[in-house]
Amino acid sequence: MDDQGCPRCKTTKYRNPSLKLMVNVCGHTLCENCVEMLFVRGSGNCVQCDTPLRKSNFRLQLFEDPAVDKEVEIRKKVLKIYNKRDIDFPSLREYNDYLEQVEEIVYNLTNNVDIESTRQMMEQYQRENRDVIQKNKAKLTREQEELEELLLLEQQDMEQKRLVNLQEEQRSLHTKRKNKQALLDELERSQLPASLLLAEHKRKAAQLETQIEKQKQNVKPATIFSTGIPAGQTVSLAPVIREQEKAYEYQPLQIQTHGPVVPELEQLGRLGYLNHVRSATQQDLAGGYSSGLACHRAIQDAFSGLFIS
Repeated sequence: MDDQGCPRCKTTKYRNPSLKLMVNVCGHTLCENCVEMLFVRGSGNCVQCDTPLRKSNFRLQLFEDPAVDKEVEIRKKVLKIYNKRDIDFPSLREYNDYLEQVEEIVYNLTNNVDIESTRQMMEQYQRENRDVIQKNKAKLTREQEELEELLLLEQQDMEQKRLVNLQEEQRSLHTKRKNKQALLDELERSQLPASLLLAEHKRKAAQLETQIEKQKQNVKPATIFSTGIPAGQTVSLAPVIREQEKAYEYQPLQIQTHGPVVPELEQLGRLGYLNHVRSATQQDLAGGYSSGLACHRAIQDAFSGLFIS
């Protein structure tokens, strides 16, 4: 936190805890006062990289590293264009290749690598896929509106429950005060022993607590979750159909030692290489150590220094 500061006026958050740092598309920071001074006319150049900037594009720095803010803003802009989903691709492999291409674009724009060629590629993609982009954008807008509506309903439900609980607490507190005052008045007027009156008061208070608990248990449960699934609705748990691909086949590593042929791991014991090698204990075996593997590695290192003339 002490290192965060404005590169122009040298003010840090250690000296001024209320300092507000702003960041633009170039990823360099300025404090709010310097932004007001340097961009009076609405535009200007960055004091560190001389990039043309606009005052309206400055935003409050959210992360300690301004490069993260820069990447977040670039990612938002890229995903507005590259907004395809897995259902838009015939196979999972093509969708993964598409995601890898998006990450490469974000990396290039964030780290200033091939800026012009990357922007030209994005413009060409936007021209070629204009209809798909608009279609997915409208779909995302509808889904976002539905999600916001569900979250609003859930928030209203929580607020209503909070008000009901608050009213119950106030009613319970008022009842307790009223019962306490009634007990004091009864102790003052009645001729009965105080112990009997206190016992009767405790019995009534226990009955009141039991009645309140029953009322809380009778509260109507929520009928919808934040995911949009109504309570009690059956959700299919059938496995997702995945694309069948060829299983991975292991190929042994071939090490070229430029010397004598190294015996195979299975041949070490038969050829006598393990006669003078310490055998592995139970603790070694649990940690993955094997005397055969260690001996095989030592033979490979020894044979790699021998050259056949």
